[in-house]
Amino acid sequence: MTSGNPDYRDSGLRFPEGFLFGSATASYQIEGAAAEDGRLPSIWDTFCRTPGKVRGGDNGDVADDHYHRFDQDLDLLKDLGLDTYRFSIAWPRVQPTGSGEANQAGLDFYSRLVDGMLERGITPIATLYHWDLPQPLEDEGGWPARHTAERFAEYAAIVGRHLGDRIGTWTTLNEPWCSAFLGYGAGVHAPGRTDPLAALRAAHHLNLAHGLGVQALRSVVPRDAQYSVTLNFAVLRGDGPDGADAARQIDAVANRIFTGPMLTGGYPADLLADTASVTDWSFVQDGDLVDIAQPLDVLGVNYYNTALVSLWDGVGEKQMADNHGEAVASPYPGADRVQFLPQPGPYTAMGWNIAPDGLEQLLLSLREQFPDQPLMITENGAAFDDVLEDGRVADADRIDYLRRHFTAAHRAMRQGVDLRGYQVWSLLDNFEWAYGYSKRFGIVHVDYETLERTPKDSALWYSQLATSHMIPE
Repeated sequence: MTSGNPDYRDSGLRFPEGFLFGSATASYQIEGAAAEDGRLPSIWDTFCRTPGKVRGGDNGDVADDHYHRFDQDLDLLKDLGLDTYRFSIAWPRVQPTGSGEANQAGLDFYSRLVDGMLERGITPIATLYHWDLPQPLEDEGGWPARHTAERFAEYAAIVGRHLGDRIGTWTTLNEPWCSAFLGYGAGVHAPGRTDPLAALRAAHHLNLAHGLGVQALRSVVPRDAQYSVTLNFAVLRGDGPDGADAARQIDAVANRIFTGPMLTGGYPADLLADTASVTDWSFVQDGDLVDIAQPLDVLGVNYYNTALVSLWDGVGEKQMADNHGEAVASPYPGADRVQFLPQPGPYTAMGWNIAPDGLEQLLLSLREQFPDQPLMITENGAAFDDVLEDGRVADADRIDYLRRHFTAAHRAMRQGVDLRGYQVWSLLDNFEWAYGYSKRFGIVHVDYETLERTPKDSALWYSQLATSHMIPE
């Protein structure tokens, strides 16, 4: 056994009993059946049909056809020996217009899905919102409008009443930063708007939706359950004499804009000051912060890469190597002078730097900020240019990526981080948002012509880890 290797390739590390090994997906990325059984369009259906928004003109109409093949996919999870499956529920499948009566066919699908997990001994982790807002709600203002948060609470109650007897872990939102700032600020995610005020309003109403959603679930779920939210944290390194302030500015509008109200009951003073030229935050109403700050049983942590930032001196062109695609506007209101600098490789196929030390840094930072808050890694994984040859995908780069990040997680746990589990992104190759089907994150290969599933070498490696609780040699 080796320990403490600088490249994070330790061996022989064992995770404790009860640590949950699983994998994750999202409804729009895998389900398909976009117009079946009463489902109506989401903002992503609309965005995909807007010319130039999604690479190759791709969409989620069929995706992995999980809607019709979920038994096969659940068998894959069981065969791999995974404990948990983090999946998301499509709001427009359950409540097609975003308000009013539920669509029974949609509820029945998720009932069959959850029952299938339980029959196979897989613990479901349900995410209520992974970006597929019903289009009628966007037409009425979307997340910048307060009533969207109120509609979300009604939707949460519908799902909680129907599935609450079988689901023990509920996640309200996945990556609200992306929903608010890539969707309403940078314009690279649905609905494709570029308005910094709308982005900040959206962030607040997503926070409010989380708080109202937790309260709604607690009022209807007829069993002891755990409540969570999943955040994608920016892990920042400052460069140059002003690097620390650049990192502070991005930390405020990427991280603390959510952890502040959710976990401490207030927005950070420096965030309010940084964004004063955009808004006076008058959309925050009395009682909102109390509603938002609901106790969480576990905080979901999504991690992929780090960012190197500095303050731009106004000379030359500002660098924005921030890995958010061809943004037409900044996703960081109030941080106009911050530039994102290129980082050394190696890189994934997304162009993201591979930095397992960033995961250890993040977990330790969260323990320091919120010492009593249990954590779970709800997404970590990598896209590579996988090739299926002779029935096999030899994805050694992904195995190495996972080995190094599991090592980072283990090191953090040895230093006192209360980490409960790890959900690898993703179970299946799938629709990668604005990148269409050009990027493969799955540990299971999907042939998009035949929809045949083939476990990659990384899936077999991960199966060894999940069943032995020890990082394989």
